[in-house]
Amino acid sequence: MSLKEIQENFAHAAYGRGIKESQEKKVCVICGEEASDFKDEVSKKEFNISGMCQECQDFTFGPPPE
Repeated sequence: MSLKEIQENFAHAAYGRGIKESQEKKVCVICGEEASDFKDEVSKKEFNISGMCQECQDFTFGPPPE
């Protein structure tokens, strides 16, 4: 099983939708909201890898909440 297949299977199990499906529909794999506005090219590239919207990327990769 490839890494992509493992990621897809995990996304389906955890969030109820796959990364590829989310990317095609331009919705976040995690929250299901629209994923079309990104603050920079790095964030756009991350969406192409993970399927996460900007808000979920900020929550996941940003500083811990205080």
